[in-house]
Amino acid sequence: MKMQKRQFRIGQLAAHLGVERFVVRFWEKEFKLTADRSLGGQRFYSDHNLALFKKIKELLYEKGFTISGAKKQLRSIKGSIIASQKTTMNSVERTAADHTDYKRHLTHLKNQLLHLKASL
Repeated sequence: MKMQKRQFRIGQLAAHLGVERFVVRFWEKEFKLTADRSLGGQRFYSDHNLALFKKIKELLYEKGFTISGAKKQLRSIKGSIIASQKTTMNSVERTAADHTDYKRHLTHLKNQLLHLKASL
């Protein structure tokens, strides 16, 4: 039997972090993070996303980093991953990016079909 990964909506993620939803969206934009999205555009976050957002919160709120400083710190943390983990992480990130691109493409096609239907 396959184990399913937990997924959180933005409100659930914000509640886990103890911040407002707009803070999650702001950090997403500032740190150039992407979440999986439903065809309707609903954000879904994984346990990995939760851990990353917790690290961002720790850097900003507990350790007193600025946004710029937190970005540098996160880059240095990512740089310290051993090669085998980095290879695995890159392939997972690539798969997630491919999945996101696929969903964007499907959404674009759906919009084109709806536009075509409306013009008939």
